[in-house]
Amino acid sequence: MTETPQRLSPGARLQRRTGIPLRALIPNAVTVLALCFGLTGVRFAIAGEWEKAVGAIMVAAVLDGIDGRIARLLKGTSRFGAELDSLSDVTAFGVAPALIVYLWALQHLPGFGWVIALSHAVTCALRLARFNAQIDSADQPHKRAGYLTGVPAPVAAALTLSPLFLTFWLEPLLLEDLRVRYTLVAMITMTTAFLMASSLPTYGWGAVRLRPAQRLPALVGVGLFAGTLFTAPWMTMTLGILGYAISVPFAVRSYARLKARDQGAAPEAATPETTVAEPPHSA
Repeated sequence: MTETPQRLSPGARLQRRTGIPLRALIPNAVTVLALCFGLTGVRFAIAGEWEKAVGAIMVAAVLDGIDGRIARLLKGTSRFGAELDSLSDVTAFGVAPALIVYLWALQHLPGFGWVIALSHAVTCALRLARFNAQIDSADQPHKRAGYLTGVPAPVAAALTLSPLFLTFWLEPLLLEDLRVRYTLVAMITMTTAFLMASSLPTYGWGAVRLRPAQRLPALVGVGLFAGTLFTAPWMTMTLGILGYAISVPFAVRSYARLKARDQGAAPEAATPETTVAEPPHSA
């Protein structure tokens, strides 16, 4: 006698499909890969393979740039992913670059080399903690205007590693003297640490606006940048990070102008009745 299969109710069928969908794990897997590449950079630095060490950090930066976009595309964003991303960033762009520049140059700086290397890792952690603390805050004037607060962690890692870019580009002609090397690295590392922890506005993608006539030249520039990145990577990365460093004071000035324009427009939007009703000491 054969038994007839029992039919499951719609509620029971839905219960069998509970759990985390596979698509939600893909962005987290990309984030973990970025963390692993960052730590692999430290492994190459210990072995003295400096180009591979820096290359691993740059691959981690690329992965960090796409994991959030993949999460939004697959509708797999989560608070877990945001926390994992911050932990990955502090490892790949805070701890790893600090160890690389220490092993390459700062270990030869008497007394303060390790402290300067720590400044990069510590300020990177503080920056990411600040970001996580403000992630649900509505009062973020920089973000509303499309700007970032301070230098983002992947860019800060590139700034700290820029003396190595310069060395790979020009060979050790400029930085084979250890005193010149650790002095330059110390100055750049401390400046980068300050920029990460600061509240200075820096350019984000939302802050850049192009006129319609600038679209084609911008696309040509992107193509040329990609071509030079593959043919002369260290020269391109050196000049690119130098250009970003030059853009910081322009971003500060641009945000100040935007803020002043918004504050000037607010009183004009008030009605005459509202202006009369306000007490004299109101600003």
